[in-house]
Amino acid sequence: MNLPPVARLKRWWQRLTPQRQDRFAVLAPLAAVLLFLAAIVAAFGYLRLEEIEREQEAVQRDVEYTQQRLRLRLLERQEQLMRIAREISNNELDPDEFQSRAEALVNQYPDLQSLTWIDGRRRIRATFGTASLSANQLRMVGSTLNTGETESTFKLTQELQQPIYSQSLVTTDAPAPLQLHIPLTERAGFSGVLLAEYSVDGLFRYGVPAEVSARYAISFHDAHGGLLAGTSIPARNPATRLMPWASPVNSYEVPVSPVGNGLVIRGQAYRTSLGVIGSGLFWLVTALSMMTAWMLIANWRHTRRRLQAQQALISETSFRRAMENSMLTGMRALDLHGRITYVNAAFCQMTGWNESDLVGRTAPFPYWPEEEQNTLAVRLEEELEGKIQPGGMQMHVKRRDGSLFDARLYVSPLIDAQGIQTGWMTSMTDITEPNRVREQLSASHERFTTVLEALDASISVAPLGSDELLFANKLYRLWFGIQAGGHLQLVAQAGVPETPPSDESLDNVDSFAGLPTGSLPDTEAESSEIYLEPLGKWLEVRTRYLSWVDGRLAQMVIATDITARRLAEEQSAAQTERAQTASRLITMGEMASSVAHELNQPLTAINNYCNGMVSRIKAHQISEEDLLGALEKTAKQAHRAGQIIQRIRSFVKRSEPNRSLAVISGMVDEAVELADIELRRRNVRLTHYVAPHMPALLVDPILIEQVLVNLLKNAAESIDSAQRPTAQRSVNLRVTPKQVDDKPVIEFTVVDSGMGLAPEVMARLYEAFYSTKAEGMGIGLSLCRSIVESHMGRMKAENLYNGAEVTGCCFSFWIPLTESPQPMAQLPH
Repeated sequence: MNLPPVARLKRWWQRLTPQRQDRFAVLAPLAAVLLFLAAIVAAFGYLRLEEIEREQEAVQRDVEYTQQRLRLRLLERQEQLMRIAREISNNELDPDEFQSRAEALVNQYPDLQSLTWIDGRRRIRATFGTASLSANQLRMVGSTLNTGETESTFKLTQELQQPIYSQSLVTTDAPAPLQLHIPLTERAGFSGVLLAEYSVDGLFRYGVPAEVSARYAISFHDAHGGLLAGTSIPARNPATRLMPWASPVNSYEVPVSPVGNGLVIRGQAYRTSLGVIGSGLFWLVTALSMMTAWMLIANWRHTRRRLQAQQALISETSFRRAMENSMLTGMRALDLHGRITYVNAAFCQMTGWNESDLVGRTAPFPYWPEEEQNTLAVRLEEELEGKIQPGGMQMHVKRRDGSLFDARLYVSPLIDAQGIQTGWMTSMTDITEPNRVREQLSASHERFTTVLEALDASISVAPLGSDELLFANKLYRLWFGIQAGGHLQLVAQAGVPETPPSDESLDNVDSFAGLPTGSLPDTEAESSEIYLEPLGKWLEVRTRYLSWVDGRLAQMVIATDITARRLAEEQSAAQTERAQTASRLITMGEMASSVAHELNQPLTAINNYCNGMVSRIKAHQISEEDLLGALEKTAKQAHRAGQIIQRIRSFVKRSEPNRSLAVISGMVDEAVELADIELRRRNVRLTHYVAPHMPALLVDPILIEQVLVNLLKNAAESIDSAQRPTAQRSVNLRVTPKQVDDKPVIEFTVVDSGMGLAPEVMARLYEAFYSTKAEGMGIGLSLCRSIVESHMGRMKAENLYNGAEVTGCCFSFWIPLTESPQPMAQLPH
């Protein structure tokens, strides 16, 4: 069915929604106004383009006319100058006649500044210039041409044998003149040039027609665009180019023939008016169009805001209704007489009653328990009278099925839009689960407190910078009372730093032990052992920082009674000392026969010396000198016996460990002298080596000597048991520096040529009371390892092999160096 356009448009309009009809009703007039404004702007723009095009044609025509005038003027002057050049070339003019001809020509043509006759050797034969030339511009007869630009043009004229125009580069206050170089020939050879210099200002003043310079800004420019003469309109400000009336200045430029690009004439049209763009009609139409468009846009925006407000109101109402129906808190509204006017879905879901069952009801309400109705009625009266409890009230609510639950109700006045109170608004929350959790937390806290009270350690918590005691268990109260003095005393004696650790260390703390889970910084002690005289106890004190329940930074101190452990450690140390002394006595007991043999030698010598002296004295066969010699030998042998006894006494003497900086070579010498008796008795050769320039060791020298003597004695016994031949009965002792785990240590190594150690012996080598010797007690090597480890060292043993055959055994131990060892020269020997 073909409908007319008007009918189709009407049907399309009726199918649109009211919102789209309003939008088109506002946008259609706005589009019409904008189209009208665009048509006006296009019309004015077209007229302005026409005006600019006509102005450009006029500028081009007048500039070309001026260029023709200048060209004819220069060609006319060039023709006259070439006539003079021919006369010079034909020797018809001498310098004096040239001077008079040049003066007449310069006076006749004001744009001509000077004429100069230059021969082939660049010397000036004759010259004449106007009186307006400065001293720098005058040329002297007989001088040589040396100006850079003039000299280059001179060479070009010599090569081309044609008139050449150029622009001088003479740096003076006056504008550079225009030069014309005309070649001179003599007998078909180059004989110089005739140099004519034109004043650019003169050419502009006398060559540009007055009617042209009156209408346009005419100017002369060089090849680089530099202004030589005339006036030039400056370029427009870029900020004004965006204005509707802004347009570029109409200009046209053309080189002046026959000069070429060295002289360019430029014409620029003056803007005497803004043209049709600046007319009042244009601005009136533009203003009215913009005002109409602004009013239509404002009306359209107002309509849109109104529609948006309506839509927002609908959305807000729907949102509030959905929020009330989806929230878990029950809402109930009462009027001023206590009648229910509103309940939300959550309230109905909590109680099990429908909205129709509750709205309009008065007290007693169906969700009140029967046994509490009187109490709840009194509370309702208080609410209606405005006696509202800020923290709300707790009550039991009966569901429709008869079950009860705990609820907390908060009441607030219900104010309408006019600020008038119309009733009371009540929010109800089910607190059955929170009450159950609270009871469980209370029971858990009670159990936790019971555990803390029963601990055998003192636990106290106090805030930093305060004498307040936040928590103290039973043992703390038993030891220190209820004051914070004991807590502060424990912190002070334990040496805890005054400043708390950073927040990162507070986050990584073991919640049970109260200690950081990461590595402690150097300023914090993991634990400290202190002795409290008032209690007579040794305590191990551990501390940690924690955030208290009120947000304050607090310090917790855990003090454990370690008196029994300290007593056990002291008894163990005493037992160890006694075992070390017993070991030394046993060692000397095993060496008793060797010691007796060693002492027998000096005693026998003393006896022989004494008997000999007595016999010779009785026989009167000894002189005084021989008697003194024999007595000196006797005293020397007695001193030797005394040294042997003194060395044995110092070795077996029982004393407390006394660590000091000791010279390594001194300890080795003492041990070698003590063990040398046993080695010589068993016919074993001892070689020892101590590396030079070694620092001192912080050790107990008697204990280290005991370890060395024990190892040397065991090496000699191993060699004797293996029944090695005399050439293989040797023990080697070496003391050298070494690096263990990147730390400097001193290593002691004892290597023997015995039978080595069996695998079952190696497994139980350091086991106490285990020995492979029939008369051994099995505590020697065990004590040796204990002594080495007490000095923070390590000890090891290994067999030496020659292929599959065991050729000996190597015992070694190392002691770490002190951080700042005392120099060797300062230690006593």
